Amino acid sequence: MIIDPATLSHNEIYKLMMACIVPRPIAWVTSLSEAGVVNAAPFSAFCSVSTEPPMVGVNIGRRGKGLKDTARNIFAMKEYVINIADEGLMKHLHGCSAEFPPEVSELHEVGLETAPSELIKTPRIAAAPIQFECLLFKVLEFGVSTQFFVGEIKRFHVRDGLCFDNKIETARLRPLARVGGPTYATLGQFTTVKPAHIAVREEL
Repeated sequence: MIIDPATLSHNEIYKLMMACIVPRPIAWVTSLSEAGVVNAAPFSAFCSVSTEPPMVGVNIGRRGKGLKDTARNIFAMKEYVINIADEGLMKHLHGCSAEFPPEVSELHEVGLETAPSELIKTPRIAAAPIQFECLLFKVLEFGVSTQFFVGEIKRFHVRDGLCFDNKIETARLRPLARVGGPTYATLGQFTTVKPAHIAVREEL
């Protein structure tokens, strides 16, 4: 089957890409409005972009011609927190994907508590096993509907018992992933392979 994206609508392309690029990590972003309301929303177009300094990127689509609450808050405050959810937080995370008005906190609606950050005003999700305190570094425009927010991680918060020698025990973390549609996945069985040894060819 060959699909020409020129024959598809934006919504059809979105659904196709999100079903092909799987599984995806989820950035559960908390942001703070100028009025002091804590917003929380999950985004699964999320990746690491740098380790020196540590930076992560999140794609945030527009809401029609306007901005989603998360994007508007980040532009205003220049900071945010990326929370990493585990399997037990799936229903809470999904509940935060619903569209609430800006004056309503998603965390209050789903019954989750916040915890203060160390360097920024935006709070963390207390129940999340990992949180990154981020300062906005750059916003890149892609296409007509997407902005890519790059943030520098200023503090890592990791639940006790998950990190040893600065390495995360993924089997203990049990992170939540996203696949196509409103469907989530767990990682299941892990397989560890030995480092590959690449033979160096001598030039004649």
